[in-house]
Amino acid sequence: MGLILRIKKKFGFLLKWFFRKDRMKIGIYGPPNAGKTTLANRILRDWTGDVMGAVSDIPHETRRARLREGVRIEVDGKSVTLDIVDTPGLATKIDFHEFMKYGLPEDEAKRRAKEATEGVIEAIKWLDDLDGVLLVMDSTEDPFTQVNVTIVGNIEARNLPLLIVANKIDLPNASPARIKAAFPQHPVVPISALKGLNIDSLYKAIAERFS
Repeated sequence: MGLILRIKKKFGFLLKWFFRKDRMKIGIYGPPNAGKTTLANRILRDWTGDVMGAVSDIPHETRRARLREGVRIEVDGKSVTLDIVDTPGLATKIDFHEFMKYGLPEDEAKRRAKEATEGVIEAIKWLDDLDGVLLVMDSTEDPFTQVNVTIVGNIEARNLPLLIVANKIDLPNASPARIKAAFPQHPVVPISALKGLNIDSLYKAIAERFS
């Protein structure tokens, strides 16, 4: 059994490509409030007319992974069909007191913190069933955080194609260049998922990276 697991770990990525060339399962990852669900909603709205889910200023609004299948993106003669997984925000520590700062009662804050913690575990488990990752980072914040470094390391360990999305370029203090400098080994596309700025460049990169 140990040998089988080692073979699967080493060659699993190639097997996925061999058996699933017509469809790619892509996870949207990142820290809380980076804009993951906003991006998922933008992609679905542009290509299906639908949305993935609600967004909120309260961290960890998405506490369970959500899957939308069969999203077809076509750009410059290239096309890719995606199953998109919108994952909960990744964090090293989730404190219920943070929810209470937004006016939530203590019992609701504790419930959300518990669900958010379970969501982080679920998001990490999803990595074993993906063909690629869109990693969303807030371009107004320092990208060199423990969460970002850890998730990039997990993605690289699995040999998954990675596309970093430098979100929120509509804000005056945005700096996608900081993200590129922190992770120069991976392609970075600056966008505003909320405003739709440079979104066509992201779709082109998705079609090239995941097709």
